[in-house]
Amino acid sequence: MKNIVILISGGGSNMAAIVNAAHREQWATRYQARVAAVISNQAAAGGLAVAQSHGIATDTVDHKAYASREAFDAALRDRIDHYAPSLVVLAGFMRILTPAFVQHYAGRLLNIHPSLLPAFPGLHTHQRAIDAGCQFAGATVHQVTAELDHGPILAQAVVPVLAGDTADTLAARVLTQEHLIYPRAIAALLSEKL
Repeated sequence: MKNIVILISGGGSNMAAIVNAAHREQWATRYQARVAAVISNQAAAGGLAVAQSHGIATDTVDHKAYASREAFDAALRDRIDHYAPSLVVLAGFMRILTPAFVQHYAGRLLNIHPSLLPAFPGLHTHQRAIDAGCQFAGATVHQVTAELDHGPILAQAVVPVLAGDTADTLAARVLTQEHLIYPRAIAALLSEKL
């Protein structure tokens, strides 16, 4: 069985979309894969309760308890490795990971970013797209590399930027597409690993 470990920092809506797709599309039978654990850097992350309601193991590694990013990443890596993951999926995990962490999971570490990469890496993507006068925005699923919001693109979804859009209205429209493309990209990657 291929284990998937999902990392979150908040409500976990992308995590929930992945878990629901795994159940609905019977990933355990089809790909011999399951979401084995959800780990957060925030003990109060709402997504942990969502994962628990699906019978998924949860854990917290509080980044504030570590003196450095390297120490936090080492502790997080140890916790993830307990589940022997085939894939580590960042789903709203709001920490920049060290190159050593990324290298440890090379080829197995995925992220979703709320822009059409390579445009607008980093934060405040929706407002930046509006300010730049973009007619389209979207989301990108990509493999994680040491360079922030770079790496091979696995899937993208496009939404229009509408007159009168705010960062919040655009973000909501993009998020609906994130919930569709992230599970599909993971499923496609799992099917390649069969």
